[in-house]
Amino acid sequence: MVSLLTPLIVVSCVPESEIWKHPLHTYDPMPSERILHLAEPKQRSQVYLEQRPRSSPQWSVSPSALSCTPSQRILDLSQPRSLNPSFILPKEPETPVKFAARTAVASSRTQRLAQPIMKKICPCYENRYMEAPIRKVTLAALQAVASPRLAELARPKALPAQSAPDRDAEWPVSPAAKKAMASPRIGELAQRPARASTNFVQFNPDAFTVKETAKKAYCTDRVKKLAEPIMR
Repeated sequence: MVSLLTPLIVVSCVPESEIWKHPLHTYDPMPSERILHLAEPKQRSQVYLEQRPRSSPQWSVSPSALSCTPSQRILDLSQPRSLNPSFILPKEPETPVKFAARTAVASSRTQRLAQPIMKKICPCYENRYMEAPIRKVTLAALQAVASPRLAELARPKALPAQSAPDRDAEWPVSPAAKKAMASPRIGELAQRPARASTNFVQFNPDAFTVKETAKKAYCTDRVKKLAEPIMR
């Protein structure tokens, strides 16, 4: 009874478990006859072997080609192309430092010039009034008088006479517009168009009435010809 209740598929969370067991012949290292048959190379047809120009990819060289002497033109063409006299090989990434540069001693002047400039990083200065500039203005700049040309160039560009400021997006309504009365014609145009109800149009039995003349009409030869499908 217990063997009948055993499931056919074994499912487990353990990595070593298998959903089903493989047959023993799958682990056989020897290939089957079918695999060996499919692994054989494709045999070329006899017609191709008879019509191909050579029997082997490597063919023998004729004695005349082996004993020939190249001409001067062939020798000149076989010479490799020489480099341009101005060509310079690429520089190595690491440049060797000379012995004199490695044993050199900097002078006092060089050491003094190599010292960094000490600056006070501060947006303002102490013991100064608020309106004072950050940098000191010279007395000549304070007493300078601008020339007429500089005064003319310093004048801002004026707006044209026809220029008007931008209109506000929202403006007040005038009293005349508030008290205006619409004319009968304006009231008539303001009325929405009167149409029949949608339900009435959909369920109208006489909406698609065929005329008597359409019932008695007959197709002409031209209409029949145009009604024929295009043969492709």
